Amino acid sequence: MSGPVTDTRDLFSAVPRTAFDTPGTSRGLIDVVRWRYLLYLLVRTGVTTRYRNSVLGWTWSYVRPGAQFLVFWVVLGLFLSLNRDIQNYPVYLFSGIVVINLFSEAFKNATTSIVNNAPLVRKVFLPRQLFAVSSVMVAFIHFLPQLALLLIVCLFMGWITSITVLSVLAALAGILIVTLFALGMGLFFGAINVRFRDAENIVELLLLLATWASPVLYSWTMVQEAVHKLGWPSWMLELYMLNPITQGVELFHYAFWRPVTGSVMELPPGLGWNTLWTFLIAVATLLIGQLVFRRLEGRFAQDL
Repeated sequence: MSGPVTDTRDLFSAVPRTAFDTPGTSRGLIDVVRWRYLLYLLVRTGVTTRYRNSVLGWTWSYVRPGAQFLVFWVVLGLFLSLNRDIQNYPVYLFSGIVVINLFSEAFKNATTSIVNNAPLVRKVFLPRQLFAVSSVMVAFIHFLPQLALLLIVCLFMGWITSITVLSVLAALAGILIVTLFALGMGLFFGAINVRFRDAENIVELLLLLATWASPVLYSWTMVQEAVHKLGWPSWMLELYMLNPITQGVELFHYAFWRPVTGSVMELPPGLGWNTLWTFLIAVATLLIGQLVFRRLEGRFAQDL
C-alpha cells in the first residue's frame, strides 16, 4: 500500500519564506556583494576585451593620458606660460589628468552599461547594478597604469624622501571620493539613459566641463583671484572647492606634486574639512543615484 499523500502546500508552509528570493526583486548595491562571482566575471571580461585584437594592447592606457598631457603642456605650459607660474608644472598637470581620466571613464562607462548589456538585461534576471559597478571597477584597473607612471616620475624627482602619511591618505581619499561620485552619477544617468538616450549627450557635456571646472590645467589661486577681481561673493569660491572632482584633484596635488616641489603655494582653504564634506557629497550622490536606479530598473527590459 502506498503511504498517505502529503499536500505540497504543507511542504512549502514548513519552509521559512526568507529561504526564497522573489524573482525580479533587487536589494540594490547589497546584491553586488552577494553576486560577487558574477561581478568578477564582468570585470574580467571588461578588462580582457577592451584591447582585444589591438596591436598596442595595454600600451593604449599610457598613450591617451600621454597625448593629453603633451597637448595641454605645450598649449598651456609653454604658450600661456603656466610652466613659469606653477613650479613643476608637468607633475602638477599630470597628477590632475589621471584623476579626470578616472572620473571620465568610470562615469561614461557606467552611464552606458545597461544599454550596452541589453541582451542580458532582457533575457536574464540579475542585479542590474552589477553592470555599473563592474564598469567603474574596470575604469579603476585602467587607471592603475597611469597612477604607476605618475608614481615613477615622482620617485625620480625625490618623492620618496618627502612622502608623509598624510600624502598617502590624501591620494587614497581622492581616489575614493572620485570613484564614489562617478558611480553615483553613473547609476543616475545610466537609469535615465535606458529610456532617454539624450542622457549620453548630457554626460559628454558634463565631462567636457569637468576638465575645465577643476584645477587640472590651472591653479585654484587663479580662481580665487578671479572671484576677488570680479567682486563675486566668497561663497562662490567655497562652492567651487566643494566640487568632489576639484577636491580629488587637489588631494592628488597634495599627495604627489607638493612633496616633489616644496612649493610655498597656499593650500586650498579648509582642505581637510572639504575632504570630509566632499566625501559626504559623493556618498549622497551615490544614494540618490541608487534610489533613481531602483525606481526605474523595473522598466529596463521593456524600454531596451
